[in-house]
Amino acid sequence: MNKWKIGFFLLAGIVAAGISAVILLLSSSPESVPLPDKGVVDVSDNVLTVKATKENLEGIANTYIKKAMKGGPLPVTMKVSDEVLLFSEMTMFSLTFPVIMHFDPVVREDGNLILKLSKMEIGELNVLPSTILKILKDSVQLPTWMTVRPKEEEIFFNLAEIPVTGNLQVRAKTFNLAEDEIILEIIIPKK
Repeated sequence: MNKWKIGFFLLAGIVAAGISAVILLLSSSPESVPLPDKGVVDVSDNVLTVKATKENLEGIANTYIKKAMKGGPLPVTMKVSDEVLLFSEMTMFSLTFPVIMHFDPVVREDGNLILKLSKMEIGELNVLPSTILKILKDSVQLPTWMTVRPKEEEIFFNLAEIPVTGNLQVRAKTFNLAEDEIILEIIIPKK
């Protein structure tokens, strides 16, 4: 066999192995990340109730995300309308695609927030939402208080872990975007 044929088949094998590895990586089922136990708030602590608008929440969320990224480029931007939207970009094979994820917010009993994925747009591509969330989890250094859970198609916000000045903690009480009713509680420990 001539050396050009051997080189061609070797190169074709390497390309096929690379494409297979990418497909295997994207199609592997993501592991589930456990959520923290529901915390208990000390009833003797002082609680300040704050009513926020969608615009207030959007600004606060983007400020904390940007601060957690430590001045690097902001790969994720949040917009709050009748649903929560996360905007990002995905680069594959030197092409950049806009990614828009639509979420429905759910307040947990402990005051933390879960964003359940309802719809996803990635240019004209048809990709499983859990795959995009897995790529987001693996490729973007998100703040420690944001947990991407690809298998459940959700993002968990541990509001108690958001670094607020002093020893204050935040928790969500009501999160009704249709009525523009967002009520947060600021817990001020007596100790």
